[in-house]
Amino acid sequence: MTMRLIHLSELDSDGYRTLIRRSAVPDPSIRAAASDIVEQVKTRGDAAVRSANADYGGGPATGSLRVPAEAIGAAFAATAPDVRRALKAAAENIRVVHERQRPVDDYVKVAPGIVVERRWSPVERVGVYVPGGRAAYPSSLLMGVVPALVAGVGDIAVVSPGDGDGLVHPLVLAAAAVLGLDEVYAIGGAQAIGTLAYGTETVDRVDLIVGPGGPWVTAAKLAVYGVCGVDLPAGPSEALIVVDATSDPRIAAADLLCQAEHGPDSPVILVSDDAGILDAVLDEVRLQLPDLDREPLIRTSLDQHGLAVVAPTLDAALTFADAWAPEHLTIQTAHAARDAERVQSAGSVFVGRWTPESAGDYATGANHVLPTGGLARSYGPLAVEDFGSWRQVQELTRDGLETIAPTITHLATAEGLTAHARCVELRFEASR
Repeated sequence: MTMRLIHLSELDSDGYRTLIRRSAVPDPSIRAAASDIVEQVKTRGDAAVRSANADYGGGPATGSLRVPAEAIGAAFAATAPDVRRALKAAAENIRVVHERQRPVDDYVKVAPGIVVERRWSPVERVGVYVPGGRAAYPSSLLMGVVPALVAGVGDIAVVSPGDGDGLVHPLVLAAAAVLGLDEVYAIGGAQAIGTLAYGTETVDRVDLIVGPGGPWVTAAKLAVYGVCGVDLPAGPSEALIVVDATSDPRIAAADLLCQAEHGPDSPVILVSDDAGILDAVLDEVRLQLPDLDREPLIRTSLDQHGLAVVAPTLDAALTFADAWAPEHLTIQTAHAARDAERVQSAGSVFVGRWTPESAGDYATGANHVLPTGGLARSYGPLAVEDFGSWRQVQELTRDGLETIAPTITHLATAEGLTAHARCVELRFEASR
């Protein structure tokens, strides 16, 4: 196992910018191919979905695309009792956290006779993509569906890669059963996103698509943006861990391996102002790695996308973390809570030795659908407000309009929009 070693003090400004520059957007060839699949689904419906399933996998090439309700119930019944309890506990914690996110309508009295409101309402129908392939992700179903339920969305469809018989992984179906869902489709990849966006003979179109996925899913989301809403483009899962001389190398190594386990293309960055602690953590990584089930995959992730970064000071390490804007940020320093306040750009922050990244993946109730590729500078975690929209409502009295009439007419006239000014003036002429 090797991780590329970088000393920030040896980089010039161009080298530093290159190090932090990355994108969640897939390469052009994937975007073009995904767009073609989506277009085929738009024009040919179920037939195109089954054709894509046959060519790329992700679901049945013949037969029903919808998972039978009895299969969902049977999957829950067959799930081990301790896993059923874990799914229910996770769902409850997610609900508790997201209940506090319910948007509150605003009412502003700008001046006498001038009222501006903001009113929020949930979308009608949501599609939740649950990834599959290398592993089952029932937790991603919970993270996508529970906030939608809290928001008041009444119509939810789940899509997830399935097998040739039209069945989705039993743990995903068990999670659906926990939440009382019965609309689950065995469709994965770009064709799943096209199906949700445009609808087919089997699946009604949705207003919003949420949920993590690989590059084909991300490319398809970009292709349908504007046809329906999407949460955000998301690249491979990623983490940045900040340690100092007081950190426990065993814990830091375990957290690093935890994140690298997501996939062979998952970037994992270890940053410190102390080269000795970096060496100690990497030694622990080598010791712990052989005992893990996904050792080959993790090794690929660390070899190809792992970085050990030496910063001249802890302040520089935190500045770098903020500039890199990671999806997951772990702070394991002597003053972790204080240091965490320094970083503004991160999807989800894990503070101190008792806060593993896996706690956020499964059990704290915080959402694990997060921005990647540096998008944490402008996006946040999936939240209740993402499942609805705001509208502005304005109401004026005669006196209120009279107060701002000069502002309207002067600006409208200055812009050459005389009809804008006239629609104000006529109201007063008509009321004389």
